[in-house]
Amino acid sequence: MQKTYYDPADLKKFGNISEWNEELGTKFFDYYSKVFEEGSLSAREKSLIALAVAHTIQCPYCIDAYTGDGLQRGITKEEMMEALHVAGAIRGGASLVHGVQMMNKVNKLDM
Repeated sequence: MQKTYYDPADLKKFGNISEWNEELGTKFFDYYSKVFEEGSLSAREKSLIALAVAHTIQCPYCIDAYTGDGLQRGITKEEMMEALHVAGAIRGGASLVHGVQMMNKVNKLDM
């Protein structure tokens, strides 16, 4: 098995972040749990959103966690891939729309 910077086994240690600051760790996990409860969005929808965001922020732990969570919630591989393409389109668009700033700057300097 190839060594990588990210060890998949570390995902199971996520709860350990509370060890060095129990108060803040507890508050974070309370908030995190509350966010993923059923609400206006279903837990399934939230899992799919989390998977797309995980790819956007390129978190391998989150990708692993929400791929598994999504499968358990009945999200299909086609739905996962479509969500990934939505995330990619938004990320690409966000880069490109900042090109307007570059164009404005060039136009200002060319005057």
